[in-house]
Amino acid sequence: MGVQPQWEWAFDDLAGNALDRPVSPVFANQYDAEQWLGEQWRTLAAQVVHTARLLHDGTQVTPALVLRAP
Repeated sequence: MGVQPQWEWAFDDLAGNALDRPVSPVFANQYDAEQWLGEQWRTLAAQVVHTARLLHDGTQVTPALVLRAP
């Protein structure tokens, strides 16, 4: 059996710096990752998260999503 693909979110602050907190769960598929962000974006935006980037096995696969306006 092969290794499951990993999908996770990377978060950036307003200046574009990668954040080490909060940490995204790791998902087995893109749908679950996107569903989780749809449920959590308000909480993330209330923190210091400005943008979210979806990573598939460490490579960004979608444009960054802005979670809060500057």
